[in-house]
Amino acid sequence: MRPEELDRAVGKGEIAPLYYIYGEEEFLVERAVQRLMDAIVAPDFKDFNYSVFYGKEVRGEQIIESAMTLPMFAQRRVILVKRADDMSADAFEQLLSYLHNPSPESCVVFQGVKADQRRKFFQELKKADQLVEFKKMKDDQLAGFIRREAEQRGKRIDAAAAEMIVYYSGNNLRELVAQVEKLASFCGERPTISPDDVRAMASDTKIDSVFELADAMGRRNLDKAMRQLQTILRDSDAPYMLIGALARHFRQLCIIRALMQKRVPIDEIGRQAKVNPYFLKGLLEQARNFKPEDFAGIFTRLHEVDVELKRGGRQQTLLEMLVFSVCGCQ
Repeated sequence: MRPEELDRAVGKGEIAPLYYIYGEEEFLVERAVQRLMDAIVAPDFKDFNYSVFYGKEVRGEQIIESAMTLPMFAQRRVILVKRADDMSADAFEQLLSYLHNPSPESCVVFQGVKADQRRKFFQELKKADQLVEFKKMKDDQLAGFIRREAEQRGKRIDAAAAEMIVYYSGNNLRELVAQVEKLASFCGERPTISPDDVRAMASDTKIDSVFELADAMGRRNLDKAMRQLQTILRDSDAPYMLIGALARHFRQLCIIRALMQKRVPIDEIGRQAKVNPYFLKGLLEQARNFKPEDFAGIFTRLHEVDVELKRGGRQQTLLEMLVFSVCGCQ
């Protein structure tokens, strides 16, 4: 079952007795599970009709016993098994008989990151179309995700504004949703979220500084880049977000520079590099500041700094050296 099919079924109240919901997109997995919980269990009766277990600790017979317990003052009860991929081989084996004859008065939801489809347990769930995977979202899917989130809040979002949110916030879906919620509120009665709205919301924040730093480094403007870096360093969490943002920025410049070398028309560069026209002119100008062979060194340096930061290296020194290196001063 695809995630959108699960969403539609829950919206119609068509709830299966079993689901295994998993994937690398933890935020989407959690949200899908919560939506299922909300659709089945009324808050007033949650204490009577909701049980939660954890994969490493639970036995198969515990899940079955809970699932066979009749709900109180409700049509159905919910059994949630978190970190279900940690269940023992015995637990998976014990549950096989229940898969073939589940209680219609219960919904058992297994929540995990992985699904080992070599196991008969998962093969049976797949046959029943009760295996739901949330795959890692690719960068070029994020703008569409933002658009759908805005629509759910009664707003249309300009394509450039959606791209700008991705530039500012990266690929953390939880952060992207938070930004859309803020913007929907900020716009009030206005139906459309514009790039100006995004800039207004982002001003004087760490995400604005990261965006400006990437832009300054792309232009090889050392003075501006160093000023933005000092602003970023005031926030202890920002350096960890910074490396991912810079990697995405220079990956895009690398693609654009390669297409320029091939004398690809500008409009076609935008299409192939998946760059919104709003940003294309600035990125073309930045790409011209680098030779195609420069990017290998930049990506190597980004990787080295990322590793050192995670090892506890001195943030200021490492990031200043990175800025000097990319701007061509070292």
